[in-house]
Amino acid sequence: MPTETKMFHLPDTMATWPWPRVINPHFEEVKAASDGWFRSLKAFSPKSQKSFERADLSRFGALAYPHASKEHLRTGCDLIYVGFVVDEYTDIENAEVTREMIEIAIDALNNPHKPRPEGEVILGEVVRQFWALAIKTASPTSQRHFVKHFTDYLHGVLTQSADRDVGLCRGIEDYLVVRRDNIGAQAAFVCLHLGVDFEDDVYYHPVIVELSGYVADMVLVDNDMCSYNREQATGDENHNLITAVMRELNIDLDSAMAWAANYHVELQHKFISGLKRVPSWGPTIDKHMQEYLDGMAYWARGNATWCFESERYFGKKGPEIQKTRMVPLLPKVWVNPELHRDEVVVADIEL
Repeated sequence: MPTETKMFHLPDTMATWPWPRVINPHFEEVKAASDGWFRSLKAFSPKSQKSFERADLSRFGALAYPHASKEHLRTGCDLIYVGFVVDEYTDIENAEVTREMIEIAIDALNNPHKPRPEGEVILGEVVRQFWALAIKTASPTSQRHFVKHFTDYLHGVLTQSADRDVGLCRGIEDYLVVRRDNIGAQAAFVCLHLGVDFEDDVYYHPVIVELSGYVADMVLVDNDMCSYNREQATGDENHNLITAVMRELNIDLDSAMAWAANYHVELQHKFISGLKRVPSWGPTIDKHMQEYLDGMAYWARGNATWCFESERYFGKKGPEIQKTRMVPLLPKVWVNPELHRDEVVVADIEL
């Protein structure tokens, strides 16, 4: 007799979020350019490249940056590709090799016009080409903010790799501290103000930092809820909020999902109420700040929406799961621990 597939409930975290799904009108044009650029890099095998295409990362960009100009949407879409390359390349390496990759990426970020050394891991060239194009339409302050946040993100990836080496599953609060860096949300948010010069006293104002932190946490919660199934199947579930919640609170999967959803609701309330405390810097800056904060809110919506509109986490059943909220738990799969660098395999999901 066949074993019945275990199902779990995926709460609808965005059911009452006031910012709706919107897709950028430049989507198709920018998708062709960004996808073409990524294919030209040949960072993955043809099979894994197909998996990336099914994930439709440019759609992610168009949903996350619905009101961006064509040029800045291109930067956002390219950045999402860069982030996924970093994740896939470092997920199969130990901390020592990951550190080498991170140092290469940081060097490329700070020297976008310097040719990369022959034989270097492709990650350096990926970052170099991305940033060399991005800075052509980015304000000086946004460039500085991006370099800072992207460097923090890379260091967070290194911490994740070190945790993976020793099989560490952090407690909830500890995990959130690390995840806030390696989710990369703050770097992604910079793409919302690439054409604006926010001086540091505005950009780093405590209220603005607080609000961006709430949205970054919303993004990581949605990401970890949707990616948990894939990660538990491939043995990479230790670095996931749902696992941290289950272990620390000694509760089952559905209860952990409910805990994460309740935390998400708290973050939403804090963000919306916090908007009332944003100070004024004059009509011009206030207008740009309103657009920036709205952009973060749309980013959260776009991230959650893409999880179901792509095949990254739910295969072809994303639209169905978005409605029913019931997900079949994937069986464990074997992942070859000997794969490295150019042998990276991006697994397809079949539910």
